[in-house]
Amino acid sequence: MPPTRCARSSRRHVESVTDSPKGAAMTTQLLLVLALLATAIVMFIANRPRMDAVGLLMIVLLPFTGVMTINEALAGFADSSIILLAALFVVGEGLVRSGAAQGIGDLLSRKAGSSETRMLVLLMVAGAGLGAFMSSTAVVAIFIPIVLRICRNAGSAPSQLMMPLSVAALISGMMTLVATAPNLVVSAELVRQGHAGFSFFAFTPFGVPVLALAILYMLYARRLLPGRRVPEADARRAPSLAEWIKIYGLAGRAFRVRVTPASPLAGLRLEQLSLRKEGVNILAIERRSHFGTEVIRPDATTELGAGDVLLLDVRSTPERIESLHDEYKVENLPLEEGGYFLDRSQQIGMVEAIIPPDSPLVGSTVLQERIRAEHRLTVIGLRHRKEVAGADLLEQTLKAGDTLLLTGFWSDIRKLQADGSMLLVLNLPAEHAELLPAAGRMPQAIGVLALTVGLMISGWIPNVHAALLGCLLMGLFGCVDMNSAYRSISWKTLVLIVGMLPFSIALQRTGGVDLAADAVVALAGAASTHILLGVIFVITAMLGLFISNTATAVLMAPVALAVAKEIGASPYPFAMIVALAASAAFMTPVSSPVNTLVVGPGNYGFGDFMKVGVPFTVIVMLVCVLLVPAVLPP
Repeated sequence: MPPTRCARSSRRHVESVTDSPKGAAMTTQLLLVLALLATAIVMFIANRPRMDAVGLLMIVLLPFTGVMTINEALAGFADSSIILLAALFVVGEGLVRSGAAQGIGDLLSRKAGSSETRMLVLLMVAGAGLGAFMSSTAVVAIFIPIVLRICRNAGSAPSQLMMPLSVAALISGMMTLVATAPNLVVSAELVRQGHAGFSFFAFTPFGVPVLALAILYMLYARRLLPGRRVPEADARRAPSLAEWIKIYGLAGRAFRVRVTPASPLAGLRLEQLSLRKEGVNILAIERRSHFGTEVIRPDATTELGAGDVLLLDVRSTPERIESLHDEYKVENLPLEEGGYFLDRSQQIGMVEAIIPPDSPLVGSTVLQERIRAEHRLTVIGLRHRKEVAGADLLEQTLKAGDTLLLTGFWSDIRKLQADGSMLLVLNLPAEHAELLPAAGRMPQAIGVLALTVGLMISGWIPNVHAALLGCLLMGLFGCVDMNSAYRSISWKTLVLIVGMLPFSIALQRTGGVDLAADAVVALAGAASTHILLGVIFVITAMLGLFISNTATAVLMAPVALAVAKEIGASPYPFAMIVALAASAAFMTPVSSPVNTLVVGPGNYGFGDFMKVGVPFTVIVMLVCVLLVPAVLPP
């Protein structure tokens, strides 16, 4: 039967129902539900009150329409998709805290080099890939400082990379079932109406082509973006470790050596050695463990073993260094690029501290005061006002106002900061703000993610069960703790979804969904399925300009499924087009938190998003309308 005939018969059915007393009651209830929905949309647009507050308000008001009970309005809190989404926030937090996400960014920086084009391609691939398994907003937050650092070093404009980053993060929502909340909402609506939900990688055949097109498009469209350079560094910003290495002349003093089985160091405790008299300081020890390499803080009782890697600060002549190398039979290892253990900045840091007038250090030397024994920090630099001390640093007499550069584990630096009796902390480096709470847990976090995804793909246990297991394992391996787990969950998003879910039930019970489906079919007339899918895509994308993509999915999923039912088609292509359109929030800076995050760093205006986002949204719509029926036949 052609769609127009179906639409007419459906409308006649609605008209006949509304002629009866019961139908009149249903019409009144429908008007009340639509009035509440319109009120919610207006509040979303005005952003007053907050979105989650609007959701709670709708939960309270919907039962007064008589369409549902309060228990039914609250049923969303027990929905498995809500629990799944909360669990995925925690798994994503484990990836952030352990450094797995940041490690990808650092690898990206090394591979891209100075090529902006290569950087754009790698950035978009990495952003979409990582966002397929964790919050796209978190992905953008992780990559923004990395991109700014790369642009600062290359002297290029962040505007050329920030929008490609946001586009890739949005496209990540088209990659997997768990990539974004609208995917879970649409899949849950399928299940609620008696169909099987989407599989884990059901979205991938659409996300990969869209990502490839996005990369090609952004290589051209970045020319439309402003070419504003990175502003000059603010004099008040924190110095970096690299700057201190240059100021204090630390280049060439760092060594990484391995203790061989033939070394006389093997089996000795550090208190039995006299390396400091030779100008050698052991800053840290790298030792193999079950889960990779453990970085150990050296103390007097630490016993060295064969295979240990020592991180050394050496003040001596090249000839003496060579003789020490032969004497102790250690194997010299290459240093990472950047020198002075910058690759270990998550464990080992530096701090500048000033000597106050009443400090017991005044009038003595560094060696006499044994600062290392007192604070477990090593003095590696000294400045008398602006003059940097040379090779005789340890023998120089300390004066009030002198600045010491110390290195050691961050935990000991924080203890020095809290003490203040002997030294006052003057400067912490910029890297201090980038410390990872669960540094060294990256292998465990990646392993837990792989297990969680594997269980979801296999179908051995429900997705929500797999995600909860992943949460528990993240906690067991120390990637998250209870406080960070609770903080990682976007309660605002969850409450918004729970508050909007009752509208789906209310609109179906009052005939609102059927009326909307009739309107869509009537609008498309006797056109093909492709046209219907296009109409649904446009409506969903336009709604997404005013309300969150999650709320849009909640409203449009039942309408799309009703359209499929009315024309006798499979529900899957219609559900998929809603999910894809909900992720196509490219057109304005306020259509997604992902876009909002890059506005400041990229120096963008509203018009920049319109110039780049509107044409690309049209491209994505055409691709999806062609691909969806081919992959998911109607």
